Amino acid sequence: MQQLQSDIAYAIIFLMRIVLDTNILVGALLRNGGASREILRLCLEQHITPLIGTALFTEMEDVLSRSDLFKKCRIDATERDELFRAFLSCTEWTPIYYSWRPNLRDEADNHIVDLAIAGNASYIITQNERDFQKMNLLFPDLEIINAAEFLKMWRTI
Repeated sequence: MQQLQSDIAYAIIFLMRIVLDTNILVGALLRNGGASREILRLCLEQHITPLIGTALFTEMEDVLSRSDLFKKCRIDATERDELFRAFLSCTEWTPIYYSWRPNLRDEADNHIVDLAIAGNASYIITQNERDFQKMNLLFPDLEIINAAEFLKMWRTI
């Protein structure tokens, strides 16, 4: 029975799909330690499956190329690019065929919800939860959660 419970827990974790908002990736690079860095580590160790699509890829690539944003970062542009490539190798490319137009406070974040729905993600992990709180559309199987809350939940699985 114990083995069955362990196998079920592993299957749930292994199959867990998430969408990381770009601010989580940036936070992981700019802060020593912290929840964002731990979530990036979970992705790189393939404990969770981050989804990525065209819009999120483009956004992350653009933000990571901003040298002024990363002046105090411990890794340089080449190392950021290598880390991004490593992250991408762990992602699941998810095409978006339909835009739900959830009418978020920040309309530029609509693509994150579209990606989560297209890829059947369980969580959107973001530090900007406020931007997602007043969606016109509700998706009961999708939870918007910050990095610290996700880790707290993760540790209980």
